[in-house]
Formats: sequence, structure tokens, C-alpha cells
Amino acid sequence: MRCTRLVIADCYPVVLQGLTSLFAAQYDFKIVASCSDGASCIKAMRDLAPDVAILDVSMPDLTGLQILAIAKAENLSTRLVFFTPSIEHGELAAAVAAGACSVIPKDAASEVLMQSVRKAANGWRLLPLFPSELDLSRNERNGANVDNVLAVLTDREREIMRLVSEGLSNKEIARRLNISHGTIKVHLHHMYQKLEIDNRTVLAALAISQN
Repeated sequence: MRCTRLVIADCYPVVLQGLTSLFAAQYDFKIVASCSDGASCIKAMRDLAPDVAILDVSMPDLTGLQILAIAKAENLSTRLVFFTPSIEHGELAAAVAAGACSVIPKDAASEVLMQSVRKAANGWRLLPLFPSELDLSRNERNGANVDNVLAVLTDREREIMRLVSEGLSNKEIARRLNISHGTIKVHLHHMYQKLEIDNRTVLAALAISQN
């Protein structure tokens, strides 16, 4: 299996140590650098060309948006995943929507975080997932029956679910599958009913949890 090379950057030692321990325990991740500031994160991205950099958006010397701007200007190949309390900053939200980076909330379940990083490494354009929608514990999952997701959905619905988790719009999914926009909307409606959820962001979170 492909090993994803990581740079982890956070100004809080406890968070940095926790993330390092979490990913070091996984056989498909290799941590090439741990950084406590933005400058060392950029240097590691330049020198080591990791697949993914996981970083806090509020670093003390360079903000996440500044790091993103430098990475884009220098055409660095590393994909950025911001591990942050919120995505309230308008420019950050726009960057996520454009596929320039991904955002994972700091209270996300560890498995969701790891699966999201795996998908980012593989080039998936992830939707921004918010804390209330990423809590997939049995008592707090908007009624979704996670254990039976694959059983209740048809092959076509599972395919649409995967494309939703990549951040594709209904029109983009319709073009990809060569079916009408209206048909996608009908499929989504049926999927929401089956899974007892009410929006595509929760659907994306479920897709991540199933992988």
C-alpha cells in the first residue's frame, strides 16, 4: 500500500505531539517533519516535498492563508489540510471551496481525520466538514445508520455518495456519470430518506467513515 508522507505543524506542543503519535501508529503514513511554526513548515514542504501538510490555520509567524499563498506561488506539490477550530474566515472558506486545501475541525473523530488525510493525499477535493456533522458516534449522527450504509444504498447511490465526498456539485456528478442533473437530485433525495439525514455534508462524512 502507498505510504503517505506527512508534515505536521502546530504551535501547541500537546496538539503536535498528539497528531504525531496518532499518524505514526498507522502503517500507511510516514511523518517526515514536525514543525512548531509556519516558517519551518514551508521549509519542510520545499525540502522534503511531502504528500500532505497538516497544519493549524493560526500559526504564530505565518498564517495558514500565507502558507497556502506561498505554496501556490512556488507551485509546491504538497496538499494542505488545515486542522483548525473553525472555517469562519471568508478567504479560507473560499480556498476550500476552490479545492486549494481541506479543513478538518479539531474535534473531529481521529478516524475521520485519518481518512480525510488519506483522501487528500489521493487528490480528492474534500468538502469542508463541520464538527456537528463529523461526530459519527451512534447517539449523535443525525439518525444515520452508519453500520448499514453500504447495505441500504444501491450501487449507483454509493457511486454518487463517493463523488459527493470528493466535493463535486450535482452538475459535475451528472456529467461524470452521463445522467441528468434532475436524476442526481432524485437519487440524493432517496439517499437522504434511507440514511435519515438532511444534507450532503453529512453524506460526505458518512462516505469518509465507510472508507
